Amino acid sequence: MQSNGERRPARMDDVAAAAGVSHQTVSRVLNGADSVRPETRARVLAAVERLGYRRNVAARALASRRSQTIGVLTAGTQLFGPTGILHGIEQAARQADYYLSIASEPVLELAAVRRALARLTEQAVDGIVVVGPQEDAQGALVELAERVPVVVVDGHAGPGPTRVYVDHLGGARAATAHLLEQGVRTVHHVAGPPDWGEAADRRAGWEAVLREAGRAVPRPLAGDWSAGSGYAAGCLLAVDPEVEAVFVANDQMALGVLRAMAEVGRRCPEDVLLAGFDDVPEAGFFWPPLTTVRQDFPALGRASIDLLLQGIAGGAVAGAAGGAGGSPRREVAVPAQLVVRASSHRLPVPSSA
Repeated sequence: MQSNGERRPARMDDVAAAAGVSHQTVSRVLNGADSVRPETRARVLAAVERLGYRRNVAARALASRRSQTIGVLTAGTQLFGPTGILHGIEQAARQADYYLSIASEPVLELAAVRRALARLTEQAVDGIVVVGPQEDAQGALVELAERVPVVVVDGHAGPGPTRVYVDHLGGARAATAHLLEQGVRTVHHVAGPPDWGEAADRRAGWEAVLREAGRAVPRPLAGDWSAGSGYAAGCLLAVDPEVEAVFVANDQMALGVLRAMAEVGRRCPEDVLLAGFDDVPEAGFFWPPLTTVRQDFPALGRASIDLLLQGIAGGAVAGAAGGAGGSPRREVAVPAQLVVRASSHRLPVPSSA
């Protein structure tokens, strides 16, 4: 029995009575269904606000046999890309009324992936998004996709769960072709870590354009996505007078290359052309402003949740073909866009007259 002065929490029936609708209509509004008229939705939401109604998550989970929680496994949270993807995931999950449980590992190699996935599955998550796994973790993801819906963001092409990815190869091709169009003999490359699928695709796109154009393919230098590793590679490139253009696998490493070139008096773009990848918010404020390939990281995150929710709603696994529920594997590409700025345009040579 309630003591005097205590007020019981509002229930869904109270919201329905206050809004003059059925219990089922309130449920549809709170679940984001499209089949509710705008004026009815507004009335229900006003009643929710007025009564201070809060959903009983535990009761809902028991009734639906779902935890309303999505697991997210990611690496590189200190980097611009994974952070942007997480932002998109959080936006889409909140809109769908899902909670997130996030596990982060320095690198998503096999042992780390198995360890983190065990933690997430113990929480009875309804599905899992994995951001940027390494190639040796594919087997673990295939096994997981037999039990729970899984969507991979980027990672490696080939057998595995449903994947949403940026067209890294196409973006790298566009950047490399643009640099060649400026009249240079060839384009050097500072690559990302070789065990990252994104780095492999960008390197493949760069190399394909050079071979198709009949140009020399210089030995690529590998970095770890950091500006420091870009600087180290840039120090090697800066002292080679044959280097006329560099395609760098991300913008942070491109910043390091710019610094290395400036320290030995190699001017950009007069002496060396430069293009990066990502289009970080600061890219337009580099000096010179950096030509780069833009990828929409939040859109990747939102797309991964959309795909995952399709698998959850269908009671099927959004993963490996032949898995539980028989849901077919899907590959969804998000296009990349070349953004041309001053770092890749040679300045006109002044007339000697």
